[in-house]
Amino acid sequence: MIKSALVICFTFLSGYIFCQTVQWQQQVNIKIAVALDDQQHTLSGFETIEYTNNSPDTLFYIWMHVWPNAFKNDKTAYSDQLLQNGYTNFYFSNTESKGYINRLYFKTDGLVTSIVDHPQHQDIIKIILPKPLPTGKTCIIETPFYVKIPFNFLHGGHINQSYQITNWYPKPAVYDVAGWHQMPYLNQTTSYSNIGNYEVSIKVPANYVVAATGKQIHEIIEPENDNSIKVLQPQKPIKKPFLFFKLPSQKIETPSATNFKTIIFKQENCTDFAWFANKNYSVQLDTLQLASGKIINVQLYTFKAVNTKLSSPWHHAIQTIKQTIVQHSALIGEYTYQTISIVQGDHAESSNLQFPTISCINQASTQATVDNAIEQAIGKNWFKYILAADEATYPLMVEGMNSYYNQQYIAANNIQTDAKYTSKFLQKRMPQHLLAFGLKNSIATNNDQPISTATQNFTTNNHPLIANQKASNWMQLLAQTVGVHLFDSCMQQYYKQYAFKHPTPLLFKQVIEKASGKELSVIFNLLHAKGPLPILDTIKKSSLKIASFFNFNQSSKHTYVYLAPIVGYNKYDNIMLGAAIHNYTLPANKFQFFIAPTYATASQQLNLSGTTTYTFFTKNKRQSIALGLATNHFTAGIFSDSVGAKNYLTVTKFVPTIKVAFNNSNPLSTLHAYLQWKTFFIAEKNIQFTRDTILNRDNITYPIVNRYINQLKLVVENNRVLYPYKAMLQAEQAEGFVRLAFTGNYYFNYANGGGMQMRFFAGKFIYTTPKTIYKKFAYDAFLLNMSGAKGFEDYTYSNYFVGRNDFDGFASQQIMERDGFFKVRTDLLSDKIGKTDNWLAAINCVTDFPKAINPLQLLPFKIPLKIFVDIGTYAEAWNKNAPTSKIIYDAGLQVSLFKNILNIYVPILYSKVYADYFKSTITEKRFVKNISFSIDVQNISIKKLFPQFIF
Repeated sequence: MIKSALVICFTFLSGYIFCQTVQWQQQVNIKIAVALDDQQHTLSGFETIEYTNNSPDTLFYIWMHVWPNAFKNDKTAYSDQLLQNGYTNFYFSNTESKGYINRLYFKTDGLVTSIVDHPQHQDIIKIILPKPLPTGKTCIIETPFYVKIPFNFLHGGHINQSYQITNWYPKPAVYDVAGWHQMPYLNQTTSYSNIGNYEVSIKVPANYVVAATGKQIHEIIEPENDNSIKVLQPQKPIKKPFLFFKLPSQKIETPSATNFKTIIFKQENCTDFAWFANKNYSVQLDTLQLASGKIINVQLYTFKAVNTKLSSPWHHAIQTIKQTIVQHSALIGEYTYQTISIVQGDHAESSNLQFPTISCINQASTQATVDNAIEQAIGKNWFKYILAADEATYPLMVEGMNSYYNQQYIAANNIQTDAKYTSKFLQKRMPQHLLAFGLKNSIATNNDQPISTATQNFTTNNHPLIANQKASNWMQLLAQTVGVHLFDSCMQQYYKQYAFKHPTPLLFKQVIEKASGKELSVIFNLLHAKGPLPILDTIKKSSLKIASFFNFNQSSKHTYVYLAPIVGYNKYDNIMLGAAIHNYTLPANKFQFFIAPTYATASQQLNLSGTTTYTFFTKNKRQSIALGLATNHFTAGIFSDSVGAKNYLTVTKFVPTIKVAFNNSNPLSTLHAYLQWKTFFIAEKNIQFTRDTILNRDNITYPIVNRYINQLKLVVENNRVLYPYKAMLQAEQAEGFVRLAFTGNYYFNYANGGGMQMRFFAGKFIYTTPKTIYKKFAYDAFLLNMSGAKGFEDYTYSNYFVGRNDFDGFASQQIMERDGFFKVRTDLLSDKIGKTDNWLAAINCVTDFPKAINPLQLLPFKIPLKIFVDIGTYAEAWNKNAPTSKIIYDAGLQVSLFKNILNIYVPILYSKVYADYFKSTITEKRFVKNISFSIDVQNISIKKLFPQFIF
């Protein structure tokens, strides 16, 4: 690119432009004629772009956004970010649900213009200008286009014949002092667009109601079967010069219908154009006169059924629109456009959509949420469209400022936006301000990000927490520093000076400093820092406060200790009644404790479960280190002696722990790793039989046997929504042996829902002293096991078992996920099939049952039926005269309940060695006795129970 003699100086600090010697911007006027095919869900159109180069550079090409191609396939940045944020609906959608733009044929000033694809993104192209475009010159770019409208996944599209048409036409990227801003369309970012004048004619079947950006200046009902798009000239010329060009003579076809209508909309000083079409809209019209005498046309589009109900949450919407414009005009500056439109959306899961002069509210069910959503949407006109700041790079300039004024609007109009809970119990204990609560928790767990983070680089949780809540708090801090009344005048000066001029944070800072007479570098430097803001986020906690169960409502004000009754059960202690005392809360404390003494009704003893943890971060905050100590005391078995006296065999354990979590330097990464060391000090009450040869009788004693086991675990996991995996390498050492194990898990997602969980295990048992038959017997619980481990094999007592040491009855059929994890059991053998003191390897597969042939689909409630297959081998299987074949297997049905906490396994197919065992050992009720189950308390997760909660 040839540079002009004008010198442009750039100085950067943490991504911000700190020196602009020249303030300039391109002028991009756009005229479009488009027709909707509501049978094929397509758009056919023609676009004329009047591009004026106000930069000091001669342009040889122009980057163009063709964002409908973001919906073309699963190889786009949009698809990647949806997966990153936990959404799979687009990735697995069918071809009919996807969208694209094609039939582009660019001409510049009448000359054919070549296109170059972006090297990475399908929704960006470069048009090579046939002739260079010098400073101060204008060129005319024309192209037809054809859009396949995608299904409305989140930010526009169609649901049947309801249309939310957004980001739908070729649009030049912004070229400013920082260069070209070519950016792919993303789920979690917004555009940065050129300012210009728009005129758009929209042809639709006559039974549609259309709401769009700008002012409607004409509507024509066309004769039957006249399927061409006509260029309709406006009745009145626009105030500023704007070039109009006729469309080429060819017609753009639409399917035949009774009749069509063409509606023309126009808007000056506009950055984008969106429109909404629905057959069931009812329109309410009103006007608003501002203090200057200017008249604003107010338009509300709601569904007909909604509009007729006085009790509807939308009944007050017109008044809310007017209140918002009046208040924002007074605080910031007068609303510059002539119209404002609010559209009721019909996509409950979609985001609210904001565009110049028009917004669509998809998520609102009460008057308070409707009012708040309308205010937030209208407020974007000031910061995103009139000031036209680059929200993608500087979310503070739009989201933060808009949220700041949203809070003022809420306070001034007494709008109740606090979280609503139907239960009085929850009303007292749950946080009323979810975003503020979520922000404190994000900071406490070191998961927050600086306000200056670009929108696309925020995590899905931090986007609302930081870009909205913390940035709004920062604005409040700035106002307090400047003085609230003086700050209002500063903002009015900022608005007046930079309306339609793409301001940056630096320019905003310069205006505030000049208008206030204060140097504000310290405050603005906070934009680049993590952690709490001074004053606003620093609240001295009061003295200790006792609360029942939990209380998140005022956790920043009080230091809580919680009390709650608890009930436990195992077969030996029976029902256990007690209380839990803890300080687990959100935001999380560095020091956490939990202690739960219980009284066992059967053993009539006091049991105990407790843990303490202290977590801190390293200096660079890349690692968190948790030091902990856990303890348990409970009954693990019962022995009845010859006179029927019950002796309760107790277990007591103490477990010191150190865990180092390696935080990923990229906050968007779902890859995590940690290294954990535990030492289990275990005291077990055992049974010892001796013979008194003098008195000729047997003696039974119950000695306490102490043992230890050291455990080192390295875990690497990726909790991405698509194909998540986890790998764990574990080394355990106790007196006389070392136990090595690797476990890998990988999940394959299915396009139609569900998927297959693959698990691979490989283990090695090593004697550290000479091997003997006695040692193998003594180490039986620690040996590698092809079947899922039983209660007596849970040598660290880390899993919950109903009847830990039962060998008959239903409780004896419980297993745990470890080692080979076969679902068949051979418990009655002295040496179980597949048990080894050498090496063992196994693969476990669990797949969701196909819905088409799932008999449980006929039930009125959902039971998740799955198929499991286990294949394994072990050292002894490869010996001469081996007890089994080299490869053994089992397969059957699995029912997973309570989010995979309870799993029931029904073996149906298995190796001959298992079949022979069942025939010889289980003589009755073989099918029922072969069923096994697991209770996987480690699968309990607050995030799974409350997926919408902000953590």
